[in-house]
Amino acid sequence: MSRLHRLVPMLGGLLLSKGGRRLAGRHAGKLALATLAYEVWRSRRERGRAGPAATTPPPPRPARRARWSGRTPR
Repeated sequence: MSRLHRLVPMLGGLLLSKGGRRLAGRHAGKLALATLAYEVWRSRRERGRAGPAATTPPPPRPARRARWSGRTPR
């Protein structure tokens, strides 16, 4: 099945109407960017669903140190 299977009917309907063609022509770059952003979001979401076995756990974080204020203790 195509990766864009959900967007195809929406874009097809948009391009079939006169107003849709005008809108698509005026905002073609924005539509392309939105489609690309959707694909990136979807691929990251699917990668996250791969499960914990597919990824290695992150290394443990080092212990937090106290912030030095510049003053010496007396």
